[in-house]
Amino acid sequence: MKRIVIVGGGVAGLGAAYKVRRAADAGAEVSFTLVEKDPRLGGKLATDIVADPDGGTYVVDGGSDSFLTDKPAIHRVAKLLGIFDQETGTLDENKKTFIVKDARLVEMPDGIMMFAPTKILPMATTKLYSWPAKLRMALDLVIPRKRVEPGTRNDESVEDFVIRRMGRECLERLAEPLVGGVNGSDPADMSLAATYPNLLEMEQTYGSLVRGFLAQRRKVEAMRGAHPPKPGDKRRTFFSSFVPGLQFLTDRMADAAGRDDIRTGVAATRIARAGDGWVVTLDTGETIACDAVVLAPEVWAAASLMRDVDAAVADLLAQTPSSSCATILMAFREEDCPFDKRWHGALSPAVERRAVTGISLMSSKWPSRAPEGRVLLRGFVGGARDEDIVRLPDDKLVDIAISEYVQLLGLRPGAEPIFSRVFRWERGMPQYTMGHLDRLEEIESRVAGIPGIALAGGGYRGVGVPNCLDSGEQAVRKVMSEWGIELAEDAEPPARAH
Repeated sequence: MKRIVIVGGGVAGLGAAYKVRRAADAGAEVSFTLVEKDPRLGGKLATDIVADPDGGTYVVDGGSDSFLTDKPAIHRVAKLLGIFDQETGTLDENKKTFIVKDARLVEMPDGIMMFAPTKILPMATTKLYSWPAKLRMALDLVIPRKRVEPGTRNDESVEDFVIRRMGRECLERLAEPLVGGVNGSDPADMSLAATYPNLLEMEQTYGSLVRGFLAQRRKVEAMRGAHPPKPGDKRRTFFSSFVPGLQFLTDRMADAAGRDDIRTGVAATRIARAGDGWVVTLDTGETIACDAVVLAPEVWAAASLMRDVDAAVADLLAQTPSSSCATILMAFREEDCPFDKRWHGALSPAVERRAVTGISLMSSKWPSRAPEGRVLLRGFVGGARDEDIVRLPDDKLVDIAISEYVQLLGLRPGAEPIFSRVFRWERGMPQYTMGHLDRLEEIESRVAGIPGIALAGGGYRGVGVPNCLDSGEQAVRKVMSEWGIELAEDAEPPARAH
């Protein structure tokens, strides 16, 4: 019997554990022990169910609240777990996004894809950009594509790319809050090849982002026309979640993997080679002998644990910085919120110098997130812009968020929240800085040569929930393939939702 110790109980670690359980159920001689330093499983999938004093409940996602519908990993695993029918899309009848400009909310113009305009009239009439900025963005149609020398990696920072194609005002007003704020990153440091490689490919293929996004939109429309939804098919939106919140996924994976093999509130402090196997030391002083280790904690924690295994890998992992952030969730009575509530989110660019970088109107974005007559808001603070704010006490963060809601949204001054929750994510957002892919290739090459060790999580090839789930499964696949164990499902095409 081969034993795998999995370090980390987020979506990557639990995805690995569920993969091992499926292999065991299929007849493979494998087992696992998962250790998670926090008392709670789920990592950044953290959902509280909060009761309203007048009846009903709130679904409160303090970490990730969605995943990209087009990525198949979650759908595939949800079908295996029997919870696919619990997936839900956003309320697209409320699908509007605002950008803060001069302390006011300006609606993002229709036709914007990422940060490129694809419709003339909305772009011409928007107050988001000055006329010089609009004309500068139109030059994307004639600016030549970047010349890439054969054999070299096509990469540049997000900031450099957007300024080169669209101009600085486009960066400051839209690209920075969209791609920087959402990732908790500084666009000046973000590697475009590691975060949005499709934009580099689009430039090389079409010579223009505007032409590229127009072609992409035509393809999507053609596919919808050729494959219209069938009666009974799920409503398909760009983002998806689960009716009981995203932690529902990790809870069900933990149940299916087997909670008897999962330990919470205990941390791995060291891993070391022991003959042909490994020994994992815990902070309780215990040791666990095993045949393989899947490391799925934060990338900085993986760097520490890899130190005695391969110092070069540890050094490379340590070069991936991580920023800290916090989310602040509050519910209010509808009469305290006399503003239009037909929108999903509002983003505040760094040039606005506001404490809250983004706001999600959760009760309008998702179905059944709040009782009737209640408004559920989620504010974001921190990230690369201002990590110090995350250290403030909960009551201060709540006060800051309420002040922003009064100024920006029109929340009634003096309104008291029905409840509030603050979720902190210390060093929880890995940053794909310039050189990330080069470092990653070296890490993967070295780890491939170490039997019984695999890495998983958001610090490598994607921070989204499907990416993390995929990475956990791939980590198990790596160590099991070294033992000649394969799962039949690995050879099957992944299921897709309609």
